[in-house]
Amino acid sequence: MSNSFFKFKQFTVWQDVCAMKVGTDGVLLGAWAEGGMRILDIGTGTGLVAMMMAQRFLSADVTAIDVEEGACNQARSNVQRSVFNERVSVFHEPLQQFSRGSYDAIVCNPPFFVDALECPDASRSVARHASTLGYADLFAGVSRLLDDNGVFSAIIPFDCREKFEQAAVMSGLFVSRVCAVKTTPRKQPRRYLLSFRRYPGDVETAEECLCDAAGERSLWYRELTEEFYLK
Repeated sequence: MSNSFFKFKQFTVWQDVCAMKVGTDGVLLGAWAEGGMRILDIGTGTGLVAMMMAQRFLSADVTAIDVEEGACNQARSNVQRSVFNERVSVFHEPLQQFSRGSYDAIVCNPPFFVDALECPDASRSVARHASTLGYADLFAGVSRLLDDNGVFSAIIPFDCREKFEQAAVMSGLFVSRVCAVKTTPRKQPRRYLLSFRRYPGDVETAEECLCDAAGERSLWYRELTEEFYLK
């Protein structure tokens, strides 16, 4: 069984109610994504990424939304217990209906089981399956809420990249950063960290590993997460 909480350096994430637990994807996104003064976290789950963004960007106001009521209750509780409680707000609202101004940074660890069978656990299925928020709907919402000079950052499985970028282009958004993430140096990328902007330009690319050849956390991963992980 998963631990009921996950302790970071500046906050603790309780996850006993939320269907989706703390995982590497969320940590990577929260540590890598570009920020701003007004940040939106779509599909916040436990509130992990929202609090990571609040920790990294000290002057930012962070808004977190989720369609799943249990997730919102968990995220609100985690935020209220944290030092970021005055700068992070959580709303139980689908992206398609959400409208509270514009944002200069948007982040999302999106549903990714686009063509897979849905999980029998309803709340976990909502959190992980794109049936409630397809890529077209996600990018339509991002395009509607993103400032002209804003940036949208996400993490996706390697086999979702093509469809994800196609949906972005259809909404008038263009890749600006790409980081391919491997588990070990000899393996193929398993995740992509991606950033999008409204205007095409040079694309910053990188390829990184979570672990080195000895099976220890890589230097890149340690440096990326050193302000969050206790060890």
